[in-house]
Amino acid sequence: MAIPASGSPPDPVLVALNRFGLGARPGDRDRMAHDPRAYLKAELRQPDIALISLDDQAYAGLPGSTPAIQASMAANFQRKLDRERMTATTAQPAMASALATPERVAHAQPVPPPAIPAKPAPPIEATLFRAEAQARLDKASRAEAGFVERLVYFWSNHFCVSVAKDNIVRASAGAFEREAIRPFVLGRFADMLMAVERHPAMLFYLDNQQSIGPDSRAGKNRRRGLNENLAREIMELHTLGVGSGYTQADVTSFARILTGWTMAGREGRLGEPGSSVFNANAHEPGDAVLLGKTYPAGGMGQAETALNDMARHPATAQHIATQLARHFIADDPPPAAVACLAKVFAKSDGNLRALAATLIDMPEAWSTPLAKMRSPFDYVAAIRRSAGPGPANDPGQSLNWLNALGEPLWQPPGPNGFSDQADSWASAEGMKIRLDIAWQAARQAKDIGNPNDMLDAVIGPSASPETRQAIARAESKQQGLALLLMAPEFQRR
Repeated sequence: MAIPASGSPPDPVLVALNRFGLGARPGDRDRMAHDPRAYLKAELRQPDIALISLDDQAYAGLPGSTPAIQASMAANFQRKLDRERMTATTAQPAMASALATPERVAHAQPVPPPAIPAKPAPPIEATLFRAEAQARLDKASRAEAGFVERLVYFWSNHFCVSVAKDNIVRASAGAFEREAIRPFVLGRFADMLMAVERHPAMLFYLDNQQSIGPDSRAGKNRRRGLNENLAREIMELHTLGVGSGYTQADVTSFARILTGWTMAGREGRLGEPGSSVFNANAHEPGDAVLLGKTYPAGGMGQAETALNDMARHPATAQHIATQLARHFIADDPPPAAVACLAKVFAKSDGNLRALAATLIDMPEAWSTPLAKMRSPFDYVAAIRRSAGPGPANDPGQSLNWLNALGEPLWQPPGPNGFSDQADSWASAEGMKIRLDIAWQAARQAKDIGNPNDMLDAVIGPSASPETRQAIARAESKQQGLALLLMAPEFQRR
């Protein structure tokens, strides 16, 4: 069931809150009513606005990616030992039964009943994942308009990893976002690209630790070869984009250039376990030709130079501009908007703050009808902001909602991330699940005011007569709130 878009010009405050932000909290419409554009730009000027501060006592226990991966490695090794011990233990009763005789059985002492085992603690990876999820949800709830948070989610989905890959990624996905995305979201694209591609979570997710230069020392000794996953996804998804002119030969050459970029294993032979390291013995020696340019042999620096060139390639500017315009404006983004963003990207050397400011200044961003569906995370965040937070320090319900809606946190179906198309989230089944979630949130909400007043505070003058009538006729405050959370004007961005 698709949600029809209104034909009337969008309310600028609703555009700022829904298209650029994460939805209104009580009082937000009044705070930005004078100048919505200036309100959004003020977020871009706040230092470190994208960071999750570990000085905050609530997040002081969040480890970096390396200690998180080390904890997962240690837990996995212990689980392996426990399985081996269990196998040995189950073999002993069978042997004892085979040795039993009637005389031995007659003189045997009664066996006491087994003790009821204590409920096992959750795996360390699950504990880390939930702590990082809570930090992300808290950040969404506390944000002003939420434009910078939306940019974080855009880039995190652009450079995605998936916790479905392995416990290593489950333990480090949140730290990956904190370390490789958030510090650079208003910085330079080239710096974010470098941080992402050398991060241990990405190297592990796209199997670069398995990639060995065929003519390297390790390749000759182990007879292992290239893994092209990281090289292909960098070119296809992270930088140049499909149809930009690169060939399979370029992918293979880039894979050779990237050999040696790896994550140190549990034994620590290459460096601190769980850290990003360069293994010179696995790096393919010699010069390499990529996209018509020769990159001289140079160890780790060879790939760094290639990445910097890709970050500044015209095809990358076009690819990033298209994705940003699709995310913030329309599924079929206006060509003029894409061209403007690509030009700013190229002229500013990939300055992402300048790119975000350009989005705010675009006439198309304010004139295009709000027709896109909110993604599941945007929807859950908007509910929490308008209807009140969920259980304190417990992200479980929000995570369950995201799972039900088809966007489990940090678990995209592939390296291309979650879809940014409206029809991906507007199915009949998806709308039914949203209705169920709206009812759950409304039943749990505390201190619900007049739903008609809430409608004015959250949606404002854009609320249709049908929406106003439905909420006015609600049989209870909870029903009125649920109808607000399901209103087309609440669902669109």
